Amino acid sequence: MCTTCGCASGEIQIEGFNGAHAPVHQHGLPFAPRRLVDIEIDILAKNNHIADHNRAHFAAASILALNLVSSPGSGKTTLLTRTLTQLAAQVSCAVVEGDQQTTNDADRIRATGVPAIQVNTGKGCHLDAQMVHDALHQMALQNNSLLFIENVGNLVCPASFDLGERHKVAVLSVTEGEDKPLKYPHMFAASSLMILNKIDLLPYLDFDVAACIANARQVNPQIEVIQLSATRGDGMDCWLNWLEQQRCV
Repeated sequence: MCTTCGCASGEIQIEGFNGAHAPVHQHGLPFAPRRLVDIEIDILAKNNHIADHNRAHFAAASILALNLVSSPGSGKTTLLTRTLTQLAAQVSCAVVEGDQQTTNDADRIRATGVPAIQVNTGKGCHLDAQMVHDALHQMALQNNSLLFIENVGNLVCPASFDLGERHKVAVLSVTEGEDKPLKYPHMFAASSLMILNKIDLLPYLDFDVAACIANARQVNPQIEVIQLSATRGDGMDCWLNWLEQQRCV
């Protein structure tokens, strides 16, 4: 069930098998407000229990798991492919790829030589801890590795669902508007890092970088910010250094 709209359950597909349950959007169902709150609390409690199990697994194997969240088109997959191309020779990496349909992004990841599991959520608007848990059972993650979880493009629902990751990383492109952190505060409040992507386009846009960062820190005073261009490579060193710092924690 989605915590923002209280939709009913349906089915997901993790590439290779079917049948797990996940939220789908079927609006207009006659849920009473109190009943809806009770169901949401129950679903989040179950999700958090599985997330804790995932987190314990990551900690035991010294795996740095990051949950990349954004709206569609922010450049998450481009950022990932460039990151993996530059990093995978030094660090064992893997990706859980979340999308409603297709294996397009997982195919792009695999082209870098890094293993990726595609999780298709159908009408679901986010990954949950059970989906990540099931995907992990298809992966042979090495100790001291890096796991990137690319969530479904959505700045609302993924904010509420802990996957067991160490950090959420919010990717915001300069084509989206500097007010996004104020319009979607829960996501930026839940994120440890905001990546401001596509800065190579700044000369062609009316985008106030300082205002965007101020908006993000109004919501989350502790949020770190990295400005980069995943296509051109500007700022990638800062991102790779941040990853290395997190691996050493």
